[in-house]
Amino acid sequence: DERQRGSLAFAYTDYHNRRYIQLVRKYSDIIVGQFFGHLHSDSFRVIYNEGRAVSWAMLAPSVTPRRTSDGPNNPGIRLYKFDKDTGQVFDYTQYYLDLSSANKKGEAEWVVEYNFSSYYGITNITPLSLHNLAEKLTQCIPSDNPTFTRYYKANSVRIHNDSQIHLCDLSCAHNHYCAITRIDYHEHEDCL
Repeated sequence: DERQRGSLAFAYTDYHNRRYIQLVRKYSDIIVGQFFGHLHSDSFRVIYNEGRAVSWAMLAPSVTPRRTSDGPNNPGIRLYKFDKDTGQVFDYTQYYLDLSSANKKGEAEWVVEYNFSSYYGITNITPLSLHNLAEKLTQCIPSDNPTFTRYYKANSVRIHNDSQIHLCDLSCAHNHYCAITRIDYHEHEDCL
């Protein structure tokens, strides 16, 4: 996961991380959502204030692929559906390019990977719906959890398939949960 320490450094210092979270909490009634890329993985974050989910962030995979010791990913592009007047995000469709297939065929074919609401079985993108989705990721052994299996495949932009879900054990699944629900550095470390 992109929150692991070691070869991957955090994007912000501890001070700036805390300041950012404070601003998101303070203006959570105004900030409709947050959109990030660059981490080469598909994930989301839930921001809490006094135990209540108040905001969310979507982490879209990058268009450029990456292969590191943390794992590879396929390129991805995301198309959001939202209300132009309010900014409320309704849904998104994730597209990806299967690099193995593209290299074999000699041509690039971008295909739909998933539609967020139908893929995860939620009706809207809100802090509460994403909190509930995060909780579903912890409900049983990862390989026996259809929600986690879908999340894990999407996280690597379809590099991981059903037969590879065993690579992520309870500790791995818990690490993903902590990354999603604990964006403060110290809270994240405590969660682990």
